Amino acid sequence: MKRSDRRADWRAPRWAAAVLLVAAGSSGQAAAIYSCIDASGRKLTSDRPIAACSDREQRELRPDGSVKRVVPPTPTADERAEQEARERQAALDRAAHQDAIRRDRNLMSRFPNEAAHHKARGKALDDMRNSVALSERRLAALSAERRPLMDEAEFYVGKPLPLKLRQLLDANDAATDAQRVLIQNQQAEIGRVNALFDAELAHLKKLWGGAPAGSLGAVAAADGAASAATVKKTAAR
Repeated sequence: MKRSDRRADWRAPRWAAAVLLVAAGSSGQAAAIYSCIDASGRKLTSDRPIAACSDREQRELRPDGSVKRVVPPTPTADERAEQEARERQAALDRAAHQDAIRRDRNLMSRFPNEAAHHKARGKALDDMRNSVALSERRLAALSAERRPLMDEAEFYVGKPLPLKLRQLLDANDAATDAQRVLIQNQQAEIGRVNALFDAELAHLKKLWGGAPAGSLGAVAAADGAASAATVKKTAAR
């Protein structure tokens, strides 16, 4: 056969497809048959995926010539990177959803009703309120300690105070300022913990009302209970 004849045969996709179909049928096996139109507009047929059509769709045919499936183009490096990024994000989303389900179930296990939640709030706040009361008692004691120092300082009006008296007054001032700052911080923490328990309670009410675990999104209050527990330990020290 001349080279021109071979080229003509190769360019006859219908004939090639027919041969492949007949061969597949005669073998008694469901051999894969691929067909596509390449970048030059030629219709190509092969018994395996066609490299010249890797950038476009290919049809996988059954032995009877019907389309079994459409093979999508081979993705580029950028497309593969995007797909992998989407898959990673989907995996992260699934993991986050599972974590949310776990947190909600743990939350309902710890707080089966509002009374249990109210008790936990009271216990967390009691320690901080006791710390505030302790600081207030310390302030009162410092004030009592300052009075005789101020009485003594009256003898030195218009004169430099003795070094020891000045040091005692300075130490009293520093301790008083420290206790006031501590009280302010503790009161701010009480407000923060109350807000966390409020948000947690609102979330729990939806769960008690029948909302599926994990369906309410991220739960800031779930971390709030842990924060409250940490505050309790700090206050206890």
